[in-house]
Amino acid sequence: MDKEVIIITGCSGRIGFKLAERFAEKYQVVGFDIFLTGHLPGVEFINVDVSSDESVIEGMDYVRKKYGNKIASVVHLAAYYSFTGGSWNHYQRITVDGTKRLLDSLKNFECGQFIFSSTMLVHAPCKPGQKITEDSPVIPSWDYPKSKVLVEALMHEVSDRIPTVALRIAGVYDDRCHSIPLSNQIQRIYENQLEGHVFAGDLSHGASFVHMDDVIDSIALCVEKRKQLPKELALLIGEEETMSYDELQREFSRLIYGKEWTTIALSKPLAKIGAKVKQYIPFIKKTFIQPWMIDLADDHYELSVARARKMLGWSPKKHVKDVLPLWIAELKKEPLAWYNENKLKPTAWVAKQKS
Repeated sequence: MDKEVIIITGCSGRIGFKLAERFAEKYQVVGFDIFLTGHLPGVEFINVDVSSDESVIEGMDYVRKKYGNKIASVVHLAAYYSFTGGSWNHYQRITVDGTKRLLDSLKNFECGQFIFSSTMLVHAPCKPGQKITEDSPVIPSWDYPKSKVLVEALMHEVSDRIPTVALRIAGVYDDRCHSIPLSNQIQRIYENQLEGHVFAGDLSHGASFVHMDDVIDSIALCVEKRKQLPKELALLIGEEETMSYDELQREFSRLIYGKEWTTIALSKPLAKIGAKVKQYIPFIKKTFIQPWMIDLADDHYELSVARARKMLGWSPKKHVKDVLPLWIAELKKEPLAWYNENKLKPTAWVAKQKS
């Protein structure tokens, strides 16, 4: 019996590649990506640029000719993302218009499901002790979540013909970190940077995270249970216990130096002045923290995953606080390798560190 077909966009990314590996034994996986890396038995990788009409049409025509017009599920991970501010044109062209191209191309297919990797950031932040649910206000505050909200609206328009799932995912990490905000926070403490001792906002606030393995499990369950799910579904995917920024600071310092770490809360206007100054002073290392980030620095995200538990039987098996020691052990063992793994620019001091 022929295997059912699953298309994964962004298949060369960390999540996409691991997801393809997970599905390869049971399904015929077709991976779309503009940059193709790696090889997996049972997975066909196709060069498809979702920002191009022609490329998407060619990719889907190839799938139809080789595998027929029945697709069990499309897992759409390809999207634009930038911590440097980026340009809305990229979000529009890749995330929003790219999804529309993909949805339009599915009109000629029998598609059992369309899963989209959205973000918890589509929601307005909450106060500590409160829980964000899928019914909480959707008020995106910067371009990345705004693009996701627009895609969810596109999915709503097609949900009568293609069942849709929007996974509103927390900040993703894995056993080697691979989280931009967390790796940069660790770097600031490891290098004893001035920025490591200050924070713009309320130190008791924090954000939810989720291990990549738990994300993979949630997507796999969506596919497995697709015939039992409603035609349109949004699910929050993240850890329900949120560590505050101060708790993370103290834990990183304890693991790195074996001592307490003092963090001072700054007013946002003062923090903005400092961030702007550092951007333009010659010979000073440019900071990860951009002025535009400061207004969002202490946005608090604490999630309820009750709906995912009910619909999928999913809840996170891991928690970020239990994985922190792995990261710091690797950092202390091979600092330069850890920096390279997390795409951090090492200082001369870090480059000289010995395991």
